[in-house]
Amino acid sequence: PPRWQPPAASHAATEDPVDRRAVPPSLSSQESSQMPPSPRGSSFATRRRAGLSVADAVRKVGPSVVRIDTETAPSPSRQPIDPFDELFGPPGGRRGSVERGQGSGVIFDKGGLILTNAHVVEGADTVHVTLTDGRRFLATVRGTDELTDLAVLQVATQEQWGGGQGDTDVMDNALRWNPQEGPALPVASLGNSEDLQVGDWVIAVGNPVGLDNTVTMGIVSSLKRSAEEVGIRGKKVSFIQTDAAINPGNSGGPLVNDEGEVIGVNTCIRANAEGIGFAIPINKAKSILPVLASGRRPNHGFVGILMTTLTPDAARQHNADPNTPVLLPEVHGAMVGGVLPRTPAADGGLRIFDVVTSIGGTTVKDANDAKVLFDESPVGEALEVKVIRGRDSDEMMMRIVPEDTVERQRELGRKAEQEQQQREQPQFHEEGQQGEGGVPGEGQIFILPFPFVPEEEGGGARRFAF
Repeated sequence: PPRWQPPAASHAATEDPVDRRAVPPSLSSQESSQMPPSPRGSSFATRRRAGLSVADAVRKVGPSVVRIDTETAPSPSRQPIDPFDELFGPPGGRRGSVERGQGSGVIFDKGGLILTNAHVVEGADTVHVTLTDGRRFLATVRGTDELTDLAVLQVATQEQWGGGQGDTDVMDNALRWNPQEGPALPVASLGNSEDLQVGDWVIAVGNPVGLDNTVTMGIVSSLKRSAEEVGIRGKKVSFIQTDAAINPGNSGGPLVNDEGEVIGVNTCIRANAEGIGFAIPINKAKSILPVLASGRRPNHGFVGILMTTLTPDAARQHNADPNTPVLLPEVHGAMVGGVLPRTPAADGGLRIFDVVTSIGGTTVKDANDAKVLFDESPVGEALEVKVIRGRDSDEMMMRIVPEDTVERQRELGRKAEQEQQQREQPQFHEEGQQGEGGVPGEGQIFILPFPFVPEEEGGGARRFAF
């Protein structure tokens, strides 16, 4: 057969409106020309036709990305390793070396405010930030929020050139940073994470493993991943999942869209997988930035329930057991596994085994849906919660209350656990004496609270079985 020859170049004045680099090879020219436009109208193919590229987005946001270096002094309560250090060693004994950490951040305000992760600066005694142009500043932590893993720093002073990190003489002689003097600080543009769609291109910028100004690229793999799905329990954030390479040192750096706008804060990766990283949506950060910048602590909503996912198959399997004390509805939803006392959930009337199917008019398919909806609801908002209890449907109003500190939630949890343990102790409710061997005698009622199961019965006792 004749050898393949490249087609002759066309000298026509008309330009092909389709960017062939953005079309998969499996599509013909006719099919590709009929492809619907992107709903956002800002795909890389469109931007390439307009003379823009990924490099333009990086040049726009890159100067505002900083490297964060932290120093944490050893605890003064640490005892000397060698007892002779108290007599012959350095003053104060052998206290260990200074712990150093590194992360990334992004300047979001011309006054020198920097957004990063709370875990990057957690417990740090000294924080320095370095810009891409080489300028190095001392920074202070204005505010942190453990539940969202976000923090705001303030550029405070500029170290003299030649000073080493941790050099007290340099720090004492540091110059106060003045916005009116010298080059202005570059500021990043904050986008809208609600515009993101699965499959959108994103760019991760940061300083992984000490490699400054590193840029990686990927797509949005998923949206609204709950903290439990990510593997970080106790966080009130629904994450953006991306396959853009995120490595140690990227934490706190920006996740950027193709227009150079920050749409997320890179936070963590899955340690046992590749190409799975997570970022905090920028809209979540924008909702608490003013609070953190002012040095205050954000108030988060608190409901007070434990939930698990219920599916029709799981409900049918549960109901098929003749010893089950409660029949579950064969639907998709979030089943209540526990209600903490003196909480909005208890005041609203939620009970164990209730199946939540809707919150605020939004359908709930699993426990993750319910958690995201509760976490994203403003403090003080009254939500309409639809539940199925047995064979009946019910609606109740639940008001999200502020949670001042994480300790409050933990204290309520500890009290609930103690009360649960007390309820699970075997009890006898009948006048008279027990039978031999601790077994109830004739005419007595022996309550078997879950998970207490007499060994002679071989298990099988259920809650509320008498």
